[in-house]
Amino acid sequence: MAEVVLHIYDVTNSGSEKTNNTIVQINRIFKDGIGLGGIFHSAIQVFGDEEWSFGFCEEGTGVFSCPSSENPMYAYREKIVIGRTECSIFLVNQILRELSREWPGHSYDLLSKNCNHFCNEFCDRLGVQKLPGWVNRFAHAGDAALEVAGNTATRLRQAKTEVVSASKVAYRFLAGLTSNVTNGGPQRPPDDSNRGNPRFQATWLKGLISGARPTTSTDIENKDEDEDSSQQQQKQKLNPDSNVTLHQ
Repeated sequence: MAEVVLHIYDVTNSGSEKTNNTIVQINRIFKDGIGLGGIFHSAIQVFGDEEWSFGFCEEGTGVFSCPSSENPMYAYREKIVIGRTECSIFLVNQILRELSREWPGHSYDLLSKNCNHFCNEFCDRLGVQKLPGWVNRFAHAGDAALEVAGNTATRLRQAKTEVVSASKVAYRFLAGLTSNVTNGGPQRPPDDSNRGNPRFQATWLKGLISGARPTTSTDIENKDEDEDSSQQQQKQKLNPDSNVTLHQ
């Protein structure tokens, strides 16, 4: 059985001394002070003096090795014995070859596929426990925050689409209703001479509001004739002699 060792570094490769010092201070406060976590690089050592990790590159595998605790890009912090693996050195080499194919450098992602994720995968295949939660907690928190933000943005986009669609439907409805009221209802055939008659429009609109059957131009004409006949009869009652022919 071989010992599996986790090597941890403070991420101090920003190119800015001020930024690097800030990261170190953050790690001291959040990890050493309250045990929450920090911004770390990690690597796994098993069989020999080399440690194995994962990083970004444009071509080829992102899996690489260097002398243990001597990665020149970061500030070494500490080591933790993860456990002991039952894998032989031959099997470990086979696992590393598989990981080299599965972890190309261009697939590196700070939040979802970084060196700590690689070390977790390596430990899992070695049959030992994974990294302590605080090593990659900031990445997990950032990934979760991005997921929540993405879901929220999706919901907002969906809501916006629904509101716009509803607004268009309402606009078309109101535009149609306004057109109906202005034109006296649905369009009539060209030979309908009463279409522009204000009396016809008012009667049709009244029927529309009351829910009655829409009145046609023929109905209006018949009603006009009935009213004229009724008025004539009323005049005759008031003046019986109006229709009597006088004879000399």
